[in-house]
Amino acid sequence: MRHITLGPTNLEVPVIAVGCMRMDTLKPADAQRFVEEALALGANFFDHADVYGDDIPSEKVFADAIAMSPAIRERVILQSKCGLRDNMYDFSREHILRAVDGILKRLNTDYLDVLLLHRPDALVEPEEVASAFDALETAGKVRHFGVSNHTPMQIALLQKFIKQPIVANQLQFSITNATMVAQGMNMNMENNWSVMRDGSVLDYCRLHDITVQPWSPFLHGFFDGVFLGNPKFPNLNHAIDEMAQKYNTTNTTIALAWILRHPARMQPIIGTMNVRRLRDCVAASDVHLSREDWYAIYLAAGYMLP
Repeated sequence: MRHITLGPTNLEVPVIAVGCMRMDTLKPADAQRFVEEALALGANFFDHADVYGDDIPSEKVFADAIAMSPAIRERVILQSKCGLRDNMYDFSREHILRAVDGILKRLNTDYLDVLLLHRPDALVEPEEVASAFDALETAGKVRHFGVSNHTPMQIALLQKFIKQPIVANQLQFSITNATMVAQGMNMNMENNWSVMRDGSVLDYCRLHDITVQPWSPFLHGFFDGVFLGNPKFPNLNHAIDEMAQKYNTTNTTIALAWILRHPARMQPIIGTMNVRRLRDCVAASDVHLSREDWYAIYLAAGYMLP
């Protein structure tokens, strides 16, 4: 597995992160098999959130599956998110501290490698976030901090008050959800892709050494389904299948390799709980698409070059 450095830290992480949102859907034996396979493949970065899981929290399912112990803990990189609760967002100091204590208990660990704020809170008081981050860092409960779905100005506002660098920003990004890229190439054009919807967040993250972690890398729309094999995207799937043959791999691998080809050094969060698809995802680490092939897929998705 190829590695990158997470943000401005010295933490080396695999380029593919394992999202654990659906781990609560697995039976204990299947969860154990999945985690063991991920570790065998070098995919030892696991992304969680305190709201993942219905009847059983996914964090607890993961901790049980991996048989968390001090020796095991040294082999894994754990990231979780907090701030989303009861149809609202809450970045208050009290909630962040309480949420992290719950996360650590469910994961059966003393610390998180990374804590992300789960989507922006309209009522955020940056001073409270700063106080919470200081307390967590001083107590050794969290080593690095980041955000998800934040705009450049929201990050800048937080960074004015917190002393810890923002190391990651989770953003929706896939071949069919690539406006972060398209809007830059269509600047000053009178078309839909030229509309700036995110404040040029991709460029901002690159300028400030913030690792972009694409979520839902195989979905189109907002949880509208996968685009791979979807008859709504015949041209795109034809192009991806051609590339899969050319590179002697699968369409899943090509879809992730397309993201990894971007020089922003992104770290996609995959959500599969299927061992075979996990292997296909990890294989993307070793596929380097040519510039011509990257653009061919981009155009097949329906985007244009002005």
